[in-house]
Amino acid sequence: MNGPSPSKPTRAMVLAAGLGTRMRPLSDDRPKSLIEVAGRTLIDLLLNRFVEAGITTAVVNTHYRADQLETHLEGRRTPAIEISREETLLGTGGGVKQALPRLGATPFFVANADVLWIDGYVPALRRLAERWDDLTMDALLLLVPTAFGLGVGDFGDFRLSPAGQVYWPQDQKVAPFAYAGVQLIHPRLLDDTPDGCFQMSTCWQRAEAAGRLWGIAHDGVWAHVGTPRAHTEVTRLMDGYDLRWVRHGL
Repeated sequence: MNGPSPSKPTRAMVLAAGLGTRMRPLSDDRPKSLIEVAGRTLIDLLLNRFVEAGITTAVVNTHYRADQLETHLEGRRTPAIEISREETLLGTGGGVKQALPRLGATPFFVANADVLWIDGYVPALRRLAERWDDLTMDALLLLVPTAFGLGVGDFGDFRLSPAGQVYWPQDQKVAPFAYAGVQLIHPRLLDDTPDGCFQMSTCWQRAEAAGRLWGIAHDGVWAHVGTPRAHTEVTRLMDGYDLRWVRHGL
């Protein structure tokens, strides 16, 4: 079904530069990515997922309390960490664009630092890598059913065709899927984008118009840890799971 694809991704980017205003007061004295769940920071939980997926280098953008996050990351053995510091916030799209020289010329993962998931039968990152089709895709999004994700907005983001193409609903109704904060993209997705601050949704809209925006539905447990209430709920949820995997790379 898929066309010729590059080898398995070895690079990834973590979006960790945000101010974390919705997470206050937990983020008053630290970046949101250093808040802990199940005894590990959110960013370490995410980086451990990347290690499991074979990622050897992860680029992390920093801004709010950048020194604190960068010092923390110095303690990791794997993956190799490269820092892309933003003196002014660049948005999700601008942040990735600034980091492109560190990410190579082949597809790479991008993930928000405040998402956490438990895999289904096949790990989500492996499913993304195996589904990638370089001939037809510029972006492949991990989506979560709106009715099941923890911390999903009320109305969702996308519809997903039977073939797997992603598109925005045009009827102002509830969308069945929300973006799960994880994607596999090709650098060409950011061709001809503006300098400075812009959001990744700008790139997705162009990809959708060209028929090159695709997605897969997550088949496990997923949570957006974006508010103190969500943090409490996720902590309670994670107490019921085996988190031995959090130790990778530490």
